[in-house]
Amino acid sequence: MSERRQPTSEKPKRRGRTAAAGDAAPAAPAEAPLSERPSGPPPVAALKGAPVVQSHLKTLPGQPGVYRMIDPRGAVLYVGKAKNLKKRVLSYVRPERHPIRTRRMIAETAAMEFVTTHTEAEALLLESNLIKRFQPRYNILLRDDKSFPSILVTGDHRFPQILKHRGAKSRKGDYFGPFASAWAVNETINVLQRAFLLRSCTDAVFAARTRPCLLHQIKRCSAPCVGRIGEAEYRQSVEEAREFLKGGSQKIQQRFAKQMQEASDAENYEEAAGYRDRIRALTSVQAHQDINLAGVGETDVVAAHQAGGQTCVQVFFFRTGANFGNRAYFPSHAAGDGPAEVVEAFLGQFYARAEPPRTVMLSHTPPNLALVAEALSMRAGRRVRLIRPARGNKLNLVRHALINAKEALARRMAESASQWRLLEALARTLDLEAPPERIEVYDNSHVSGAKAVGAMIVAGPEGLVKKAYRKFTIKGDAAASPGDDYAMMREVLTRRFSRALREDPDGAQGQWPDLVLIDGGQGQLSAALGVFEELGIEGLPVAAIAKGPDRNAGRERIYRPGRRPMMLPPRDPVLFFLQRLRDEAHRFVIGAHRDKRSKAIGKSLLDDIPGIGAKRKKALLHHFGAAKAVAEAGRADLEAVEGISRTTAARIYDWFHPEG
Repeated sequence: MSERRQPTSEKPKRRGRTAAAGDAAPAAPAEAPLSERPSGPPPVAALKGAPVVQSHLKTLPGQPGVYRMIDPRGAVLYVGKAKNLKKRVLSYVRPERHPIRTRRMIAETAAMEFVTTHTEAEALLLESNLIKRFQPRYNILLRDDKSFPSILVTGDHRFPQILKHRGAKSRKGDYFGPFASAWAVNETINVLQRAFLLRSCTDAVFAARTRPCLLHQIKRCSAPCVGRIGEAEYRQSVEEAREFLKGGSQKIQQRFAKQMQEASDAENYEEAAGYRDRIRALTSVQAHQDINLAGVGETDVVAAHQAGGQTCVQVFFFRTGANFGNRAYFPSHAAGDGPAEVVEAFLGQFYARAEPPRTVMLSHTPPNLALVAEALSMRAGRRVRLIRPARGNKLNLVRHALINAKEALARRMAESASQWRLLEALARTLDLEAPPERIEVYDNSHVSGAKAVGAMIVAGPEGLVKKAYRKFTIKGDAAASPGDDYAMMREVLTRRFSRALREDPDGAQGQWPDLVLIDGGQGQLSAALGVFEELGIEGLPVAAIAKGPDRNAGRERIYRPGRRPMMLPPRDPVLFFLQRLRDEAHRFVIGAHRDKRSKAIGKSLLDDIPGIGAKRKKALLHHFGAAKAVAEAGRADLEAVEGISRTTAARIYDWFHPEG
């Protein structure tokens, strides 16, 4: 990526990837340590590289722990664990013995911080947590931070409920999972309802029912809410569901088959038909399996495939003898990291947020296999086995995962190549110095100026970077001038780039875009240029894309500073690419705007009155019928409401009539 010009006046300018020699000395790291003190004297701000490492050696203990290497701005460069901290840190004193990437990391180090632990396994767990927290750029990083859904069978009600669950396991009950997707959870819950007739309604709905709901009519629930099934019989169904989720589907199926035959022999054909339907539900799960899973149990299969300097790690989840789905990951790592090293780093970070199963099958053996197994066992509170199968059905599972990893990586590399060609064509079209690696697109949404929201989406060589999307609630001068799109754009860009100047002035953290796209025409472009001039930002490519006459797609005009508007041919791939970016920004900002409107619709005029809680608000609404009627009521009318004292009535009246 091209270097950007340095500041030449008193105004702050946008800076390049490295600070100029005339810049002020970098500040000491602002990020506070966890619970430890830095070992050794604090480094001088101007000191960097091997001397910083050397300064810590005298006071470092020879015991297990975790170390952090920090740059002059306080950003964590690398998190590492060691069996012997002193020996491990000593290896950094001679940078020439390390690869170029590690030399660069040592050269950027301005400070180090340390945490000692009792065992190396504890150090590995802490290392994984810190990598997840700080995302250091010199570590192997698992960047996908999506949580996994699971199934919860509640344990705080006489008639337990089944539901999909994400997040902290704070509610009492049994959790089963993880599942690879919400779709897999929904399919399994559907089977549980058909086979065991368990309720999925909330406790509030359960308590309020007076007759069976539709789920009972279609044979998805046994209607315990209205007494159609006793507590003991329902508990038996719950236990069978737990047994199913633990892998006992075939035993339950055999039990249902026996009960179906007994009901049929007794000429109770309706009951026999019910068992038949429940057997079909269980059979449908088993029919989806194309691999013999006998004896697999609670297992994850982790397989890594490398090609072209990239790695895909494919994870398959097997529970209850069934495949609960799979997910592909693409960790970032150095070119020299092999699949075994990537798998080891992946396991630590992946199971920092998901509970490890009893068995993990691997395609490659991690360099520290026993240590990783010990750390995962500590995290799970039980034994976790890491195995690399050599034959049989288990090896077939790993091979199946490897095939999927290879295919997923091939698709990603093909998509990346296509995306890169588009970025190169975009650079030629807009006369950019190089293909942009980070494109930011801005748009606003409002209804006659009300509930105005701005939004930024981000795209790059890997496509849309959704975790970098941002929403901006319009609240400055733009909010005081409803409908002023230019003022809204100025506010959004001012807030965005003021923060970038403050937090990432030299671009080292990647907060600066290589191209700014504005949804709009010449007016929006002028507003953006005005913001950049006011902030002293130079050399930042910017363009605006406006719909053509009658807002027809395909006739867009592209506005650039100091040039005539341009139109691309209707079938130009670059035009399609720009349209997709603009439409994605529009979709995102419209969604943010609708969320804001929905929240406003559910908000009452009484919500902001001091001292008026839910109970008093309910009493007022029951008495007057609507919040508007409360606002129009007199003091005497308000005092007539049960629970509203004279003082409270005066407070409510004064809230709506501040003039007297």
